[in-house]
Amino acid sequence: MSTELTICIVLFKPDLVELFRTFDALLVAIKALEASVGTRLLIVDNSPDASLDLSAHPLFSVVETEIASGQGNVGFGRANNIALKKGVGTYHLVLNPDVEMAPDALIKALHFMDANPQCGLLSPAATAPDGRTQYLCKRYPSLFDLFLRGFMPASVRQLFRKRLDRYEMKEETGDDVFWDPPIVSGCFMLFRGDVFRTLGGFDPRYMLYFEDFDISLRAGRQARIAYVPDVKIVHGGGNAAQKGWWHIAQFLKSAAIFFPSHGIKLF
Repeated sequence: MSTELTICIVLFKPDLVELFRTFDALLVAIKALEASVGTRLLIVDNSPDASLDLSAHPLFSVVETEIASGQGNVGFGRANNIALKKGVGTYHLVLNPDVEMAPDALIKALHFMDANPQCGLLSPAATAPDGRTQYLCKRYPSLFDLFLRGFMPASVRQLFRKRLDRYEMKEETGDDVFWDPPIVSGCFMLFRGDVFRTLGGFDPRYMLYFEDFDISLRAGRQARIAYVPDVKIVHGGGNAAQKGWWHIAQFLKSAAIFFPSHGIKLF
């Protein structure tokens, strides 16, 4: 019985060097898949001038690819939801353009999903480009936790290290599979296709930030979420406070949607 993997990457004024590294790694990972796995790639370009010519990359001669553009910057969630209109496969991967996956990441991820039908959403183990561990799983956040992580200097965060380590689930997400983390990062989310469809994708009210928090919580009510350390990625990323006032404003707007929807936790 054949399996289809669909992949969606949303762009907004991408760094082409970084993006092509993502494509390079994705191509290697796709080539490692069994012949019975078909792949389709959807690239949604939210850039105001969506005139990038990506066709020179060898990925596009191997993988059936569609580029959606001209919709403007509709936000991360709404852009990813275009995949629902195009049709999502047996498995559906939401992938950031700053993620380089290991050569065996996809085959290990699909094997895990095949072996664990109760898993509706998979999250990988991640490192930053400098080799530091990134913790993609989180507990339900308090406003205080988010303020500490996003806006306080390292010297202040160090005073609350144990608290932040607990929030980032550092003890739970090591070398073994961990089931049911409440929240996982949107940089690499492998969904079972029927779960993504049942959820209706991302909540379109979120322009940027918290859309992955929201869909994680909703997915956890439909199926189980698994952190799978054998699936490895390198993730660029960065926090809102380091990206300027527009990003801070979007963070606060999304927080104002998220907490009334799911419950406010102050401390």
